[in-house]
Amino acid sequence: MQTKRQIQELLTFAGVAPNRRLGQHFLVDLNLMRLVVDSAGITAGDVVLEIGTGTASLTEALAERAGQVVTVELDPTLAGIARSRLAEKVNVQALHTDALSNKGSMAPAVVEAVEAARTRLPGTPRTLLVANLPYDVASPIMINLIKGPTTVDAMCVTVQKEVAERMIASPGRRDYGTLSIFLQATGKVEMLRTLPPGAFWPPPQVDSAIVRYARDPAKISNIKDLSLFGAVVSLFIGHRRKMLRACVKAAPPELPGRDLWPAIFEQCAVDPTRRPEELSPDQYVAVANACRDLLPAS
Repeated sequence: MQTKRQIQELLTFAGVAPNRRLGQHFLVDLNLMRLVVDSAGITAGDVVLEIGTGTASLTEALAERAGQVVTVELDPTLAGIARSRLAEKVNVQALHTDALSNKGSMAPAVVEAVEAARTRLPGTPRTLLVANLPYDVASPIMINLIKGPTTVDAMCVTVQKEVAERMIASPGRRDYGTLSIFLQATGKVEMLRTLPPGAFWPPPQVDSAIVRYARDPAKISNIKDLSLFGAVVSLFIGHRRKMLRACVKAAPPELPGRDLWPAIFEQCAVDPTRRPEELSPDQYVAVANACRDLLPAS
């Protein structure tokens, strides 16, 4: 782990400054960084994925505990600094790439690196996301790593407090939405600690938080089709202020036709005059499963 002064010296030597456009706010409170690592529960049998390597401060701590680490950095200068710092870490693969291909999928290079890291460990290793996530991509990264095809068993991340509040939001709240539903329908999520701007350099203009998520196999097994579940959530949350019965007019081809929705709502005991933001994650699962039952087997 690196102090604020060490990070500043690394950037000065490279002739660069933090790029706020890319959300470059380095966690420099080492006690809080240790809290992230400790709360993640990393073991030598785990693969850890880190998005946003920076100068490899957190990466160095992850490499001490994990069996394999895949770390991803978009900024070319930071990627070069990180590779230099991690050159002797035989259990770390550092990638210089965007973590996402697009909002709806992880980059193939990241997926391939994680899958390869899994093969280098015995048995069936867990995969964990442990990262100081860049603010602008935090939500799509977490959703993609839940729905797959490459998934994580747990996450321990620092994010903007606003994102953290969306992660734990309950139905009916203004910040309840796709991220809340995906996390809560598939596992347990909890906010561990609020972080002040001064925990980072340069300090952001907002508070941040450490959030932990654990995937629940029982909840996952209750969802018949994760892709279809995602389509159902997108349909309704995309029209969150309308009544449910009005939303189905915009249903995409992969979902049942408009004439079938009254029966779906009745089967799930969901009032079609309610609004999407009022349905619980479990109700979204029930609606998605009812849709799956009505569609032809693939």
